[in-house]
Amino acid sequence: MQIVNDGIGLYFSHIINALNAYIVGMPSIELIWLGIGLLGQCLFMARFIVQWIHSEKHGKSLIPISFWYLSLIGGLVVLAYGLHKLDPVIILGQLPGTVVYTRNLMLIKRNQSKL
Repeated sequence: MQIVNDGIGLYFSHIINALNAYIVGMPSIELIWLGIGLLGQCLFMARFIVQWIHSEKHGKSLIPISFWYLSLIGGLVVLAYGLHKLDPVIILGQLPGTVVYTRNLMLIKRNQSKL
């Protein structure tokens, strides 16, 4: 068991050292953009937690309006990061979603105004 614990410790030590070297050598503006990208990913991930809690509260699968706002805001922030990095994978992954999230919010607003 000691070998496994040492292996895990060495693994995490390597990860921490690599992350430290990555961040220390990064220009300030790139560090800011890294923070923006991570913020966008956290917002994007939070939508699933919000949806899960909302569904548990109601005892069935539901999508609250906050899910769509978190999707849109998180998607736009990650898209901005992808545009800054000129990363076609991130850009193509986020761009269509922002259209879908916007459209869902438009449909929700239209249906609410009919009530």
